[in-house]
Amino acid sequence: MSDNHLEHPTPKKYVQIAIVLGILTAIEIALYYTEDIVGVFTDPLLIFLAVGKFIIVVGWFMHLRYENKTINRFFVGGMILALILFTIVMVERASANYF
Repeated sequence: MSDNHLEHPTPKKYVQIAIVLGILTAIEIALYYTEDIVGVFTDPLLIFLAVGKFIIVVGWFMHLRYENKTINRFFVGGMILALILFTIVMVERASANYF
């Protein structure tokens, strides 16, 4: 183990992260119920929030902050593939409403 290893989070830090995730989830729920008001920005905002939550969960709860770069690349690659899929579905959904 190297000397520059970061300390793992304390229980207090985990509670803070859980609160942040709860707030982000509350924002997602509010966006769902206010879709008529937010309009076309709802889906991109939900994806942005999902990516943020993904980064928090993977970085803190799965401890990938402490792993080597190869493992991190697998998770980033999976997220990029998921974003491509979401983009395809959003474009298809928008074109279905258009035609």
